[in-house]
Amino acid sequence: MKYCKNCGKEIDDLAAICPHCGVPQQSMPVQQPVVDNGGFGWGLLGCCIPLVGLILFLVWKDTKPKTSKAAGIGALVGVGCAVLYYILIFAFGIGAGLMGYM
Repeated sequence: MKYCKNCGKEIDDLAAICPHCGVPQQSMPVQQPVVDNGGFGWGLLGCCIPLVGLILFLVWKDTKPKTSKAAGIGALVGVGCAVLYYILIFAFGIGAGLMGYM
């Protein structure tokens, strides 16, 4: 047996409404607020491991838009840095080969 939230009288466990005072007994589950601060750490993780940043972006894009944006931007920055690195290494290799250092 449980007790009414309003009048405190004993009621059946399955009762949706108190038979004594008529107050509904079904409580809505309390949802914890979602923390969406767009954390720098998620952006850094996305930059260091772009695949993880992309996955986090896709998973959180509806529930945590700021955090997903940080992870997505981090992933883009990481991919951009890797592409730039390979272009510079390629250009340096071509330049060194043309100058006869290799």
